[in-house]
Amino acid sequence: MRALHVEGLGKAFRKSRGKTVRALREVSFAVEAGEIYGILGPNGSGKSTLIRILATLLLPDQGSARVLGYDVVRQPRQVRELVHRVSTEAAFFKKLSPMENLLYGARLYGVPGRRVTRRARELLSRLGIPKDRQRRPMEQLSRGQQQKVAVVRALLTPPRVLLLDEPTTGLDPRSKKEVQELVLGLRAREGTTVLLTTHDMEEADRLCDRVAILDEGRLVAEGTPEELKARVRSNGQLPTMEDVFFALTGKEWDDES
Repeated sequence: MRALHVEGLGKAFRKSRGKTVRALREVSFAVEAGEIYGILGPNGSGKSTLIRILATLLLPDQGSARVLGYDVVRQPRQVRELVHRVSTEAAFFKKLSPMENLLYGARLYGVPGRRVTRRARELLSRLGIPKDRQRRPMEQLSRGQQQKVAVVRALLTPPRVLLLDEPTTGLDPRSKKEVQELVLGLRAREGTTVLLTTHDMEEADRLCDRVAILDEGRLVAEGTPEELKARVRSNGQLPTMEDVFFALTGKEWDDES
């Protein structure tokens, strides 16, 4: 059974003055169990909309999406039991410490507090958050440290499917690598399926078994990083993923767009 199966997915939003913006346009792809599948595209390409639909936070206008065989529209409860999500807008109780936030989240999943405390300390330490800061209010932590806590929260109980929506945005290079190693280790140990959206070309190249490129809501290319590079190879030189994006969309890459 495929871990993720998306078929003809479409979503539009009505903006001011009656203008309609089509965030997703008949997007289709499938992800095998245990695969790390990347969705590349600049801000506004539809990446986060796709993640929210798969996490049952948005309803699609057309098409279908299944997580381990469960339909995200008709069977949202079953999907939520299988999926954990990390986004750049992770919500916390800012007056509580990272450990208190993590313990609260664990109770929602029915996980014993003692076991959570041990695993939370281990993961926080692996991501470079000192013990003294683990007990400080979240509002005293940097944005990068808060993002690390969001990653830890998603990994307290290893999920069957992990949805990562630009998880390393705002992190320094060392912190990025720490999060990436954690994701690779989770896949190796637990066989977790990972859907990663990013505008970091190097991150996609390093982590992903296959990559899809979204451009204005359309999936314009799909393949392994090596396959996509081979499609645009010229003069015998191996292109970068940035070269791939430009060749397949006709646009300059701008990760601040």
